[in-house]
Amino acid sequence: MNRLPTALAVRESGTGTPLVLLHAFPLASSMWSAQLDALPGLTGDEARVLAPDQRGFGGTELGTDEPSLDLVADDLALLLDAAEIERAVVGGLSMGGYVALAFARRHPDRLAGLLLADTKATADTDAARANRERIATVVLARDSVRLLAEERMEDTLLGPASGGHAERVRALIAEAPPQAVAWAQRAMAARTDTLDVLSALHVPAAVVVGAADTVTPLAEARLMADALPDAELTVIPDAGHLSAIEAPSAFNAAVRALLARVAR
Repeated sequence: MNRLPTALAVRESGTGTPLVLLHAFPLASSMWSAQLDALPGLTGDEARVLAPDQRGFGGTELGTDEPSLDLVADDLALLLDAAEIERAVVGGLSMGGYVALAFARRHPDRLAGLLLADTKATADTDAARANRERIATVVLARDSVRLLAEERMEDTLLGPASGGHAERVRALIAEAPPQAVAWAQRAMAARTDTLDVLSALHVPAAVVVGAADTVTPLAEARLMADALPDAELTVIPDAGHLSAIEAPSAFNAAVRALLARVAR
């Protein structure tokens, strides 16, 4: 793992088209191991994959700023500067997709393509925001993420046919620092609807969703695909909310198709 001058910890592989992958909540860049291994291709020059740890997760410090996905998007712009990358394909899954959407709104000139996986461009409902605040309050009060284990968060994230990944996902969740979990929940709760941002983007885009995703279901994916001027929608059978982990071959195929469109 490299640490760039931006203070973001980053996993990187390959030398081809720059591709930034932004991880889900409450995981870290290690969730992208299958993509870091496969997407550069046999020769390594199909993609230059950069998978940063977002604020507070993995090897990246949280800092003292108030919760905001805009700050995380700006962190990504600084990462691209430090890596001497002018434009990149930016992709995210779940929370990472929210960050990718914030990046598209704040730095559209840095986008060569956009990948939105198991995420949504609509804002949280009042009930969802209240639940995020409940989780943030409890994990800070306990100074522990045990609540996420007690509520079996992995069952929500994984499709019914993906039980073989449950142990890995539980372990990744358990590694999340309480302060980062609370900060991220509050940052996600504050985000706004970004469907209008998508309609103004004129870069190749891919929307990927697990057919069994109950967190950000197919209906949300279709809203994004319909809003984007140049999007391809991929529905991965049997996968839940963590499609990149549950069905890496199908997920990677969708990403390769996007990279091919960007390279035209």
